[in-house]
Order: sequence, then C-alpha cells, then structure tokens
Amino acid sequence: MTIDSVVGDTTHVDELRVLEAESVHIIREVVAELERPVLLFSAGKDSIVLLRLAEKAFRPSPLPFPVLHVDTGHNFPEVIEFRDRRLADAGHTLLVASVQESIDSGRAQEIGGPNASRNRLQTRTLLDALEAGRYDAAFGGARRDEERARAKERVLSFRDEFGQWDPRAQRPEPWSLYNGRIRRGEQVRVFPLSNWTELDIWRYIEQEGLELPPIYFAHEREVFERDGILLATSEFTSPADSESAATEWVRYRTVGDLTITGAVRSHATDIAGVIGEISAATVSERGETRADDRTSVAAMEDRKREGYF
Repeated sequence: MTIDSVVGDTTHVDELRVLEAESVHIIREVVAELERPVLLFSAGKDSIVLLRLAEKAFRPSPLPFPVLHVDTGHNFPEVIEFRDRRLADAGHTLLVASVQESIDSGRAQEIGGPNASRNRLQTRTLLDALEAGRYDAAFGGARRDEERARAKERVLSFRDEFGQWDPRAQRPEPWSLYNGRIRRGEQVRVFPLSNWTELDIWRYIEQEGLELPPIYFAHEREVFERDGILLATSEFTSPADSESAATEWVRYRTVGDLTITGAVRSHATDIAGVIGEISAATVSERGETRADDRTSVAAMEDRKREGYF
C-alpha cells in the first residue's frame, strides 16, 4: 500500500456522514443553549431521519426532550400505527396535540367545503402546545429544497412571543455558529436537515436501514384526481360528481393530512426503486403532491408568518 493510497483513504469523507455530523452538532448545540426543547414528529420520512439523528446525538442516554405530534385527525392509518410503534419501541415520550380538541374548545374553527382541510388549523394547535409545555425550541424536519419559503429559513428560525416568523428579522449563521439567545416568551424552530435534499434523505434511510410507513412504497390504492393531484378516497375525501375514483399503483413522496396530500403513480416497491424515481424527478415533493401549497404562490410563507412549523 502506498502513502498516497493511505492518505486517500483517511481523507475521504462520505457526504451523508458530513450531513449527519452537521445535524448532530446542531441538535447538541440547541440542547446546550435552550432550556426546554421538543422534537416535532409526523412519522414522515424527514422526521424519521431527524429522530434517528437525535438518538445518535445522545446515545446511549435517552432523548433529553419529548416528541410532539400535531394530529389533524385526518391521518393515514398506516402512519399512526407506525408512529405509535416506533416511539414505543424506543421508549420515547410521545405528546399528541389534537386539532380536534382545538376545534372542540373553540380555539380553531373548522372550515367546510369540498376542498376543506385542517392543515392550516395546525398552527393554533401547535402554538398552544408549545405554550402549554413552555417549550422554547422545537426541532423540525423541514429542508430548504422543499419549497421557496423554506429556502429562506435559517437553521435556527426565530419566532416572536406570538410564534410568528419574520424573514427579515433572522440572524446570520456564519461558519455554522448559532446564536440561540432569546427573550422570555420567544421561540426557536430548529431545522437540522436544512442542507439535506430529498435524495439525501432516501440515501440515508437506505444506509441506516430505517423503517418507513408502507405508504412510501408503491401499492394499490383507490384515488381520484383533483387539480392535478391524486387524492386518496377516504371518509374525509371523496370524488365530486365531475370526478371519478380508480384503483391505481401509487406511493407517497410526503406524508401529511390525507385531505391535501397527494400520491404519485409509481411501481417502486423498494428503496432502490424510489431513489431511481427521485433521481429522475424534476418537481419537488411538495410541488407535486401538496394541495395546500397551491392556494397561492406565497401559501407556505403566509402560514409560517402566522406561526406554522
């Protein structure tokens, strides 16, 4: 073995390990600087990766914060089953903030109509949960490549005492230095996956052997098309008179409220097949499958300004 080959072996660093190390560093920094963090968990692919990174950051110790799911009540059953099992098996503390309870208490108002969704109502439920738990930092799995408003985010996204986001009032983060100082009542949303892409997420899932809800892989499901999005037929969503349902082979690129989360036609039944399809994709997962982001060009930014994740 030559000296050059030894140097080459020791200087090569896998890109995924660099991203992993960056994310672990961010998680540890926030726990060191803030008093009461919480991890937001939807049981989607990004939050599954985020949870694994948090576990790595503190193993063999337990997580030093609870896990919070904001539950719209309009969920894919497979996702809720996975959520409960994954967290129970790991011994993590699960907190569920219910949009239905917010509606019942008058804190949020249900919206009717054929395109009704509880997605926007999550904001009030989330803010109430953060206030009730006195959480000053919330880890989330958002990535900058998902959507234009999220591309504006810093890793540490500061929110005022009302939980609202002002993109002009964010702090610089030179050389990966993070200033987590806040005044009482303010909050920080923390995005350790900011520099990851959808492809990075899937490659990491493959590398780590992470389990996912089965809806991420191709399966047969009854769907109908609305505004260019394939929605699942369910007790919460059904085709209008001018729409028709059909059973197709589909998978989901992102997981959320099933009333606004669309599927994509696919025959990718394993991770290799999904990675192949994503590598050839020209539209982001939110752009292709999320009806809530199509209400206006600034839909996500408007929700974030109100306090959305």
